[in-house]
Amino acid sequence: MPVADDTWVPIAEIARPHGVRDELRLKLFNADSDILLDLDEVLVRLPSGEEHEVSIDGARRADQAILLKLHSVDDRNRADEIRGAIVCVRRKDFPALDEDEFYACDIEGARVSVAEEGEDEKSLGVVKEFLSYPSVDTIRITADDGGKDYEVPVVEAFIREVDIAGGRVVLRTLMGIDRG
Repeated sequence: MPVADDTWVPIAEIARPHGVRDELRLKLFNADSDILLDLDEVLVRLPSGEEHEVSIDGARRADQAILLKLHSVDDRNRADEIRGAIVCVRRKDFPALDEDEFYACDIEGARVSVAEEGEDEKSLGVVKEFLSYPSVDTIRITADDGGKDYEVPVVEAFIREVDIAGGRVVLRTLMGIDRG
């Protein structure tokens, strides 16, 4: 099932202070995302686990990063203190997707089965996490049999169906997939 609308979803990490305007340089988990450019507040999750909802005073693009000015960060020392913190936004603030697209947060926890050509569907496990590599996105699946995880490329050759509302993913095959 999709993540609830009011759930805070991690989208970036505070990489470092930037410049003299008390801005923060963010490392985006999705480099193409512009969601922070239109929001008024975020949740900042500190490495200690402490969380704070914070107003955004400004945000702008800088190459593959976002420069963010948070209301509570008014000097370079404070900016340096929150280095490594995770920036989260509410799921309801994500842009709408096309019918065949999904967000990583909506697939985590989904049941995974495999239905090879001519065979019945059999349960495989649960999506543990979505991983993004330079060449391909993958899903890591915790296996029902307690063995090593599967890591499956998110490409049509392996993925038959992603049913977000039903909380399930159906694979075409496991041929060529090593257990990590």
